[in-house]
Amino acid sequence: MIRIRPFQPEDWPALWAFMEPVFRAGETYAVPRDITEQDAHRMWIELPRSVRVAVDGHGTPLGTYYLKANQAGPGDHVANCGYIVAPAARGQGVAARLCEDSLALARELGFSAMQYNLVVSTNETAVRLWQAHGFAIAGTLAGAFRHPALGPVDAHVMYRRL
Repeated sequence: MIRIRPFQPEDWPALWAFMEPVFRAGETYAVPRDITEQDAHRMWIELPRSVRVAVDGHGTPLGTYYLKANQAGPGDHVANCGYIVAPAARGQGVAARLCEDSLALARELGFSAMQYNLVVSTNETAVRLWQAHGFAIAGTLAGAFRHPALGPVDAHVMYRRL
């Protein structure tokens, strides 16, 4: 059973344990591959408007997302999210549940749309999942992501109204 709840400070060590390898791999997130734990905490936990955690029946974190305004001022009605799922929990519907929860929370918080700014085109699983949840590719940025193994690859801007 997967439950999604607000982040609690004691979740951080478990989250960092599965977030750090994702950031170090440099294949899906536009963050420095050598990001410090402190900077990652600030980016994922301190700056967003809300952070949620998917947990199993024992309370073990399986995944997480942050939700924030995509832009300030006149763009603050559009939400932005980032998601990471623990490797052992991939393929179990955790990302889909996190996405559904984030869409509901964004509506609850008064956002009227959600935008993903840089979905790496080689992350085909994510592209398909976001499309299944109503996101459209609003544009493709040629070579906008420096993949560590493939070199410059395209990135999509994905968008959906709430």
